[in-house]
Amino acid sequence: MSGIATRKRSESWLHRWSRPAIVVLSLFGFSLTTYLTVTHFLGQQVALCNVEGSGCDLVLSSEYAKIFGIPLTIFGALGYLTLGLLAGLPLALKRNDPKAQTQIKEVSNFLLFMVSSSTFVFSGYLMYLLASGSIGGKPQVCIYCISSAVTMTTIWLLTIFGNAWKDVGQLFFTGAIVAIITLTGTLGVYASQGKLAAKQNTFAGRLAQHLTETNAKMYGAYWCPHCMEQKQWFGEAKQFIPYVECDPKGENPQTALCIQKGVKGYPTWEIGGKMIAGEQTLDELADKSGYTGDRK
Repeated sequence: MSGIATRKRSESWLHRWSRPAIVVLSLFGFSLTTYLTVTHFLGQQVALCNVEGSGCDLVLSSEYAKIFGIPLTIFGALGYLTLGLLAGLPLALKRNDPKAQTQIKEVSNFLLFMVSSSTFVFSGYLMYLLASGSIGGKPQVCIYCISSAVTMTTIWLLTIFGNAWKDVGQLFFTGAIVAIITLTGTLGVYASQGKLAAKQNTFAGRLAQHLTETNAKMYGAYWCPHCMEQKQWFGEAKQFIPYVECDPKGENPQTALCIQKGVKGYPTWEIGGKMIAGEQTLDELADKSGYTGDRK
């Protein structure tokens, strides 16, 4: 009994409190990413993110905020949940046998290092995208992204320095392998999405996204030459136009909706509850829809 007490007294404060701290940080990160996920699916405005077309609004709505169409915040929430469970495992599974308790701790430590290293590298890459201007064409400030990155970095540092490792060399060799795999996978996933993001980072792309988010609609028909010309105004970003096909022979037609809205000619725009007939320039669409972002 005295031997156990001696070990506890000799254990540094960082080693004693690193796991509870990681659990708390993981709960914070989980709450943050869950909040962003819920607001995304409910279509609500994110708090402290009310400047449309810039900053966190642009970041959270960009193609980089999704993986295969799934909001990145869902993966973030799962990552934080995993980190919290791994950190709390030795605290929850108390064993009378010191060897069994040590084994649980060592296994959870190793898994915690693997997961935290992977999330740390991925978070670092996202920070690079923000700083490099890959999103929006210029460096962006996203308080939620930065908060998550700081949280992930702190968890990673607490994992490394908050535990006694038997073989530090092997640990960092494993970390290097994890980092390479994570970075390679991340670059591969974002390779295709980067092309979409590049299109969105134009005035036309941001405008099309704004029109979609404000429930604007472009009603048209596949055979309509003016509709084709209207789409050409958006260039490569035309795929992001909130387009509604009215002809029953067209692709994914919504003829009933067109009739309900009283559409009589093509194209017809619905913006802010008002029906606007005829082609519109990008600047006209921006003015009528209340777009306040960059027009370059």
